[in-house]
Formats: sequence, C-alpha cells, structure tokens
Amino acid sequence: MLNTKITDLFGLKYPIFQGGMAWVATAELAAAVSNAGGLGIIGAGNAPASFVREQIQKARRLTDKPFGVNVMLMSPFVDEVMEIVLEERVSMITTGAGNPGKYISRLKERNIKVVPVVPSVALAKRMESIGADAVIAEGTESGGHIGELTTMALVPQVVDAVSIPVIAAGGIGDGRGVAAAFCLGASGVQLGTRFVCSTECTANEKYKQYIVNAKDRDAVVTGRATGHPVRSLKNHLTREFEKAEQNGASKEELEKLGEGKLRDAVVYGDVLNGSVMAGQISGLISDIKPAKEIIEELFDDAKKIIKNLYGGFE
Repeated sequence: MLNTKITDLFGLKYPIFQGGMAWVATAELAAAVSNAGGLGIIGAGNAPASFVREQIQKARRLTDKPFGVNVMLMSPFVDEVMEIVLEERVSMITTGAGNPGKYISRLKERNIKVVPVVPSVALAKRMESIGADAVIAEGTESGGHIGELTTMALVPQVVDAVSIPVIAAGGIGDGRGVAAAFCLGASGVQLGTRFVCSTECTANEKYKQYIVNAKDRDAVVTGRATGHPVRSLKNHLTREFEKAEQNGASKEELEKLGEGKLRDAVVYGDVLNGSVMAGQISGLISDIKPAKEIIEELFDDAKKIIKNLYGGFE
C-alpha cells in the first residue's frame, strides 16, 4: 500500500504531503516531515522572496531528503518567489489561488515538479493539460482558503477525470481518513491541521493548544462575501467577521478586518483576535507529538483498516 505513484514520483517512503500553510509551514516542519519519510513543504504565503530563500536554505541544513515549496499565486511577490524556486532548484512546488501555467516550462527545464491544489474537476483537467505532474484535490473540510466540494465527493471525480496522480486533502486527520482517501482512488494524501500539532512546528503553542481543545463544530467559514472564504476556529475575530458580513460590509472592509490576523495567531499566539486557520478535523486532534510519530501512526492504522476491510470480504 505504501508504494504508490506518489512515492515513486517523489522518492518517498510514505505517500504523504504536509500542507504548505503560510506562517506555519516553516523549514523546521518541512524538514521534520521529509526526514520522517513524507514530503515536507515550506509555505511561501505572501512572504517576500528573501524569506523563502532563507527557508529553503535552512531546510537543506536540516534534511537531505526531498522537500517542496507552496507558492501562493496571488502573492504580490509571486514572480520573485518563482525565481528563487528556480535558482534553488527545489524538488517540487505546490501552487494555490491561481494558474501556474506561465511558469511551467521554466520549472520543467529545472526538473522541478509542479503539483497544483484544485477544488474542482474542471481545474484539475486544466492543470493536467498545462503539464502538472499531479494534483491535490482539496475538499472544503480543510483549513484556510477553501472551495465548495467535500473531499468525499471531489476526490473520486478528479481521479476519474485525469490520468496524473491525485493527492487527497481536506478532512484527513487519522488512519481512517488515510484509508478512505485510498479507497476513493487517491495515490497519496496531504495533511495540514494535523501537522500544526507536531512538536517541530514553530507555531505558537497557544495556536496548537487551541486546535487540541477544539470541538467538532468549532471550525467555521468567514469571508464568503469576498470571494475567498476561509475556514478557521471560532473566536472573537470570526464573530466580528460574521457581524460585518451580516451588516453588508464591503469586500475592502472585510479584507482590512482580516489583514495580518493569521500572523497574529501563529506567531504571537493571539488566538482570540487572530485567525486560527484549521480544518474540520480539529476535533479529532488530542495531542502534540513529533511528525515521525504522526506519520507512522497514520499509516500503521491505515494499513490495519484496509487489511481488515478487504480481508473481511470474499
């Protein structure tokens, strides 16, 4: 079960990616996941290119395994970040919030694999047509910026629509979720929220503990009026967003309300007024432990589940 198109394509022990979460997915976390046999990913977010280069070089000091960079295509620094990715010759990139088409040929010249995050079948097919090596089909259960389709509905439709490998993301937090992703036809999984609660993650401990303490209905969506909805955990900020949207606040006012709030939560630990981006699986998470233990537990449990499932039918 561990040998899939994803393990072969990226040279991994386990077919698992760590989500490229802005401010959360630093070199320390990416290296820890890669050292454990998965694919660690540095989150570029809206950071300047100099920060991304520092993170890449730091990760190289911490691991000799493959790792990647998540490039947010809406970032004001996207062109400069892509230049750094090319110069540093990272193994691969994931992309979000846009079309990486104009960068594909240069990335391919450097043997850098491209794996876009997609929320729909149409976008998955478009990414395959421009040369993507794989796609991450991310359901609305995920934390941060979200689409509308659930992982259960999205993944099998994307699998049927494209010939490149599909990685399932959104709502996966334990071995049962990993097993389900494979049953849906995925060749691998991507987890974000679960890796926030790893010892190597540099996010503020208050941020991690807020996730550990979360219940099943605490992950809510705000910002739909802006066209860029975000899932995060309930707090004072989400209530302010809800009130502002109900009162007809403009897109500009809503964007201003959310400006800098993710950093406030991740870096400074302001979990009441900051944006605690996390997925719907937050209620499943009850501890903080090393990335290696998280990955091994996920796949040990997934293998047992699949063995019992298929061993129980004739």
